[in-house]
Amino acid sequence: MDAFENFTGVVAAIDRANIDTDAIIPKQFLKSIKRTGFGPYLFDEWRYLDHGEPDMDCTNRPRNPTFVLNDPRYAEAQILLARENFGCGSSREHAPWALADFGFRVILAPSFADIFFNNCFKNGLLPIVLDRATIDDLFARAQGETPLSIAVDLPAQTLTLSDGRKITFQIDSGSKQHLLEGLDDIALTLRESDAIRAYEARRKREAPWLFLAA
Repeated sequence: MDAFENFTGVVAAIDRANIDTDAIIPKQFLKSIKRTGFGPYLFDEWRYLDHGEPDMDCTNRPRNPTFVLNDPRYAEAQILLARENFGCGSSREHAPWALADFGFRVILAPSFADIFFNNCFKNGLLPIVLDRATIDDLFARAQGETPLSIAVDLPAQTLTLSDGRKITFQIDSGSKQHLLEGLDDIALTLRESDAIRAYEARRKREAPWLFLAA
């Protein structure tokens, strides 16, 4: 995955709690195991007025005019603002795939479902837990006439608003470093390639019968 870089992005706000993974990417799109191509179907049942299916061309599908991602001001939003328990429901990894493929890099919420939270770090997304009062303030700002932009500084663990206000956030050191270096589970394993090859060579010497062709 790509390394996480500091950026300033527009905030798209979805004022709902308990947004589950089936809302993020409905079940009919789980047939593919690729990590790309899910962005057009993100929040499919909320973005469109018809029923979506895999490989459907979304260009001319009827859109829900009241949904935030259909507002041209948020078409390239990189920060998603939500309420409690974001990413609940099934543990499908397609949910962070869809969010990342759309272009989101950061999700702000008072709480996340545990499996979804961990899957975000494996797919280059930064989920940030903020207290409810801060989230309420961000919703008030994001729902104004002018879109809210936030500068995200992962090394410093800060969010900076356009008026200069800084918000600090917490992240464990391991997840932080993996994002900064762009290391998912596969990349972390491959860093130990020499040790893995050495182990396999030793096992072939110690127990050659395990490696006989069937």
